[in-house]
Amino acid sequence: MATRSEADESIRGNPAVAVGLVATAIVSVQCGSALATTLFDRVGPAGAVFLRSTFAALILLAIAHRDVARLRRSDLRDVALFGVNLAAMNFSFYQSIDRLPLGVAVTLEFCGPLAVAVFGSRRRRDLLWAALAAVGIVLLSGDFGGGAIDPLGALLALTAGACWGLYILMSARVGGRSEGLGGLAVAMSISACLLAPAGLAAGAGKMASAEVLARGLGVGVLSSAIPYAFEIEALRRLPNAVFGVMMSLEPGVAALIGFLALGQGLSWVEAMAIALVVAASAGALHSAATPAPRDG
Repeated sequence: MATRSEADESIRGNPAVAVGLVATAIVSVQCGSALATTLFDRVGPAGAVFLRSTFAALILLAIAHRDVARLRRSDLRDVALFGVNLAAMNFSFYQSIDRLPLGVAVTLEFCGPLAVAVFGSRRRRDLLWAALAAVGIVLLSGDFGGGAIDPLGALLALTAGACWGLYILMSARVGGRSEGLGGLAVAMSISACLLAPAGLAAGAGKMASAEVLARGLGVGVLSSAIPYAFEIEALRRLPNAVFGVMMSLEPGVAALIGFLALGQGLSWVEAMAIALVVAASAGALHSAATPAPRDG
């Protein structure tokens, strides 16, 4: 019978496991984002993201309390910075999807993971994929027959994208230095505390509703507890650059869920822009997965 360490090593060496973790995380987080928009009329984007972070923190702390106890003092600085970044990323993203269709917001936000993928690669041809993605983002940011998008919403989505890129790097660092989900649980708790003032101010008097709390719990599970736990495990198995380009499904999945769950249609220009970003990401993934030729 294989030992636990041998079983863990077998899982780490199986790329299909990492792909499955990432794919599940992508679908989960976009379903959670669609559910979160149904809270905006009641508690606003700030209240929704506070509920998300609070429920996710409580779930992760319950699951990973032993991992939290094993955290070293030297890890706390990285964990605290991770928590600050989580708060900034989620707050700016929820503010953006209050102003933009989900697919458009996620496509603009995707500049962060793509930057991690491109700058993490040493291949010149990856600049082509970056340029292709840039064309898609420019199409989304202009008129071009598709209707101009909200400029503040676009800025917030791009801010979330920068934080998303940092999230990949920080998640890999925290996951690599600590065992289990302890670092993530503490970081999510810090994030919830930072979001509390704005969230409580926006949703004061309405968060006691059973319906609001139930939806907030669903958002916390779908948008944070499941995807972040799966992603931190995937990042223990994959290089940052490869993980970054595996996020290529995010814009397409977000657009599909926005259409099916929220009735958010896309113009042909917006659909083409999202397709360009997905194609660029797929190309970068293929490039990152191909061994680089040796000199000489």
